[in-house]
Amino acid sequence: MADGIQPQPGIMDIALYKGGASHLDGVSNVLKLSSNENPLGPSDAAKEAVVRATHDLNRYPSTDHAALRTAISEVWDVDPDRVFCGVGSGEVLKLLADAYAGPGDEVVFTEHGFAMYPIYARACGATPVVVPENERVVDVDAILAACGPKTKLVFIANPANPTGTMIGAAEVTRLAEGLPSQALLVLDGAYAEFVDGFDAGKALVEARQNVVMSRTFSKIYGLGGMRVGWGYGPQAVIDVLNRIRGPFNMSSAALAAAEAAVRDTAHTEKCRIENAKWRDWLANALAELGVPSDTSTANFILARFTDEAEAVACDAHLQTAGIIVRKVAGYGLPHCLRITVGDESACRRVAHAVAQFKGAV
Repeated sequence: MADGIQPQPGIMDIALYKGGASHLDGVSNVLKLSSNENPLGPSDAAKEAVVRATHDLNRYPSTDHAALRTAISEVWDVDPDRVFCGVGSGEVLKLLADAYAGPGDEVVFTEHGFAMYPIYARACGATPVVVPENERVVDVDAILAACGPKTKLVFIANPANPTGTMIGAAEVTRLAEGLPSQALLVLDGAYAEFVDGFDAGKALVEARQNVVMSRTFSKIYGLGGMRVGWGYGPQAVIDVLNRIRGPFNMSSAALAAAEAAVRDTAHTEKCRIENAKWRDWLANALAELGVPSDTSTANFILARFTDEAEAVACDAHLQTAGIIVRKVAGYGLPHCLRITVGDESACRRVAHAVAQFKGAV
């Protein structure tokens, strides 16, 4: 690179994000449980919508995402004018950082928070501020203690990734009420639909002017490959985001798939029930083998081992069995493995492989 051509300060401090592995050399029948994908896949309605969309691929997509925003508003009982659609919830989170943080500002998140939070902070020139958790649970008092006059954004995932834990509405409200006046609370609800009856912070968003929530179609809706997400926040914040997003940020196929998916509430409920059933089964099966996990409210469990060496060894054993899970040392949890909840056969396969590793079979 020419001496005079340099990226913005902070960008070269970003470690490259590494997604979950998807293949193993020389191994067939690979079971991928590293990216928290829905084993049941998208609904038939979403698939059919994608096929129909192929007939108009020569046309530019909607710039206002009106049909999808309307569908979201009807299913989740939100104001469509305060819904913002993005390329996965990641774009929503990134644009919030771009719009509200910069050099001299601070972005606060917890120690085991989503790996993209510090990347969004550094990319816009802000300073990441990492706050400790309390036994893998977001600690509201610790977050409030870390906030000050430079704080512009506070990111928390609820339920959290990769821990699977969550905090209650009263604690989230206490956090929102305690933030400095210039700070925005961002509730990352990527896994919210896996919690029965959970509004992901909608009521708090509607009651306050300093809270935004984000959601994704990549998890329970099974549309990770389409890259669709949405946010809900104060009208003033949504107006800001719409000023800086690309006018054609969403493809026609993605918009059509997401609209059909969100309206197919029967499929969503089926996925939630199946996930809860096999999540609990897998957690109990591993606990009986001496591999505990916190009660998960998402579509994965965070399996805890004695130490990092045992976690690494178990991961290697799982790979020999054709099973890919996620090592989470980068999240400050080197003694853990994050395991996506698959279907019945996948969960039984994982439990059997861990039992082999533990010498239980």
